[in-house]
Amino acid sequence: MKNTLYDVIVVGGGIAGYTAALTLKSLKRSCLWLGAELFGDKLTRAEYVRNFPALIGDGKEFSARLAAQMEHEDISFTQGRADGIYAGDPFTVTVGDIMYQGKAVILATGVETAGAVKGERDFLGRGVSYCAVCDGALYRGKTIAAVVSSEKFREEVEYLAGFAEKVHAFCLYKNASFRSENIIVHEEKPRAVEGGLRVERLITGEGALSVSGVFFLKNSAPPAALAGGLETEGDAVKTARDGSTNIAGLFAAGDVTGRPYQYVKAAGEGLVAAYSAHAFLNGARK
Repeated sequence: MKNTLYDVIVVGGGIAGYTAALTLKSLKRSCLWLGAELFGDKLTRAEYVRNFPALIGDGKEFSARLAAQMEHEDISFTQGRADGIYAGDPFTVTVGDIMYQGKAVILATGVETAGAVKGERDFLGRGVSYCAVCDGALYRGKTIAAVVSSEKFREEVEYLAGFAEKVHAFCLYKNASFRSENIIVHEEKPRAVEGGLRVERLITGEGALSVSGVFFLKNSAPPAALAGGLETEGDAVKTARDGSTNIAGLFAAGDVTGRPYQYVKAAGEGLVAAYSAHAFLNGARK
């Protein structure tokens, strides 16, 4: 547990999260800005950014300007992939075995589709997990699968192999390799998760693999998996115009709220969510 109690925890390292953190600083609110990675590959690799006011250039130019502004405004970023948001007074946000606390939370994790397969959402909490550190020990001596979106999750797969008898790693990138001998690498995308009360098998192009659990390792978990009871419409968080959700004190901004997936929309919603969190905290003290 980190001892600092923040006014607002902003979860997500993209444009929506950055704009929220920038706005909260101007409002003199203490803020933890937390994300799996700063700005992310989607932005930095953009061939041309066409719809952001006053910007002429590609993703590298955009990210360079953002980094320069961060330094000028003294905005700090904490790297870590949130795996749980727990409502309360205060909220608790977990990153593996680390816990942060805040009076309000802004969810700006974007959209993560890598690895999504049929049945994934249906078995959440019944054999499907998004956090190796949280749930790996539950599968001691069992056969499991991991759907791995990028090489950055290599250590998490190794962590799972320390508990499981066997790990089938479905790597959605090329030339995957691991140290542990009980990790079997598959260079394909699985088709479905199936079972009864819990996960029993993973369907692939070659048939069915008998597994006790499936870990989806990617930059962000689905919003409903992060925050229990959060109301969604498909994969998008349902929000009011002020960015508020059905959970008091939890706001959402950017791609996580649905289309259009545009930087300018994400920035605007990040600002709105920051002002809404500020107003919520003012009201909470009355």
